[in-house]
Amino acid sequence: MNYHFEASANPATIHTDCVIVGIYKQGKLSAAASQLDAASEGAITAHLDMGDFSGDKHRTSLVYKLPGVTSKRVLLVGMGEKDKLTQESLAQLTQTAVNALKTSKTNNVVSFLTDEIAPDFLEAAVRQTVTAVTDALYTFDQFKSKKDEAARPVLAGWTVAHTLAGDFSKPLSHGIAIAEGMCVARDLANSPGNVCTPSHLAMVAQELANSSNKTDVNILEEGDMEALGMGSFLSVSKGSAQDGKMIILQYHGGKTGEAPLVLVGKGITFDTGGISLKPSAAMDEMKFDMSGAASVLGTMTACIAMQLPLNVVGMIAAAENMPSSKASKPGDIVTSMSGKTIEILNTDAEGRLVLCDALTYAERFNPAAVIDIATLTGACITALGHHTSGLLGNSDALAEEIIIASKQASDDVWRLPMGEKYQDQLKSNFADMANIGGAPGGTITAACFLSRFAENYPWAHLDIAGTAWKSGAAKGATGRPVPLLCQWLINRAGT
Repeated sequence: MNYHFEASANPATIHTDCVIVGIYKQGKLSAAASQLDAASEGAITAHLDMGDFSGDKHRTSLVYKLPGVTSKRVLLVGMGEKDKLTQESLAQLTQTAVNALKTSKTNNVVSFLTDEIAPDFLEAAVRQTVTAVTDALYTFDQFKSKKDEAARPVLAGWTVAHTLAGDFSKPLSHGIAIAEGMCVARDLANSPGNVCTPSHLAMVAQELANSSNKTDVNILEEGDMEALGMGSFLSVSKGSAQDGKMIILQYHGGKTGEAPLVLVGKGITFDTGGISLKPSAAMDEMKFDMSGAASVLGTMTACIAMQLPLNVVGMIAAAENMPSSKASKPGDIVTSMSGKTIEILNTDAEGRLVLCDALTYAERFNPAAVIDIATLTGACITALGHHTSGLLGNSDALAEEIIIASKQASDDVWRLPMGEKYQDQLKSNFADMANIGGAPGGTITAACFLSRFAENYPWAHLDIAGTAWKSGAAKGATGRPVPLLCQWLINRAGT
């Protein structure tokens, strides 16, 4: 898909396959629709007067060859009540427009939908238009022997147009980069566990580093991790025939010596639960347990494309969690890189075991801030469902930055409490701590565990167990929280 931006545009004189304009409830015309109505001598109003289309939210009506209008088609999109229009609802309306045109022979589109958003939200709306279109058109069929080419939309060009002056080409380019990053994350997470192994993630990271002269990669093998004392990480990877990898991508876009921002992704490429074996139902979805790692690679892809003036480190703790004669057993005690000992009460609480060593390793970068991203706890789904990611951390300032970015990106988070009273649940009779704290507050105690390895820098934890993928008929990765992470980086860069 090719994306463009055009300001001071007249929807009546644009030569394209389709112009998209909004209609509010009770038939109130948007600015672009009013221009079309004037050029066509009231054809839009006459169409609405027929009563088949009233502007109700997510309703559409496609009209052809309006007099005085050069576009072959005009798609009217119901926008609901004007005072309830937000950047998030606008992105949803954009997806409605895409879905309405999927089966048409429309090749190039000019959309005036973002022309209606309040000025303060225009940049975010333009970015999210691109991600919304890309999301609606996304397919993952690379493992199908026969592709349904006839079902593929012919849409190839999407122009974001405004009736007023203003240059929004930069947020458009950012949107393109974020959309690309989301696709990278989705492709990786959707790939099966026999393809997307720790070695595969390392290869993707290497290719990404090769694509930019500002980026390099260092891949720690199990021997390297053993020398560093990463006994917690190795307690997970040792049960698999697939060697674990600690992947460190460094993007040098900022000043030399400037403290980097570090993103740490959980990369369990398949999670059986280990000796604490999971139930078989929906176990195939445990290929998505590396969605945190996928989001880091997607965000790094976008960061490179946006050429942000920041130093960013992307770390991926990649391993399989498998049951075997070499696998960790409940009751085993391991020593982490930090020197702290951990009693493994449940081998299915493995994500925190690989992340804790990654968080300790992150200290050597003297980071300005660290965010880890993980499909960590089913308890987060119970607490927040599938719409909102969990946020915890040791810095109120960093947490507030992430909340602001989440609202700008329409990638929701909710901050959960975390304090000493929850830390008590991790007590062990035999080691410094246990790797689980029982069922109550499971998302919180998991974050409490990680906090013990992130004491020397501002740190936040995103639990994306409920938001990283969808189940059922729409099963597949969402690409979240790439939009949130990219928005946070954009804000940090001041761009």
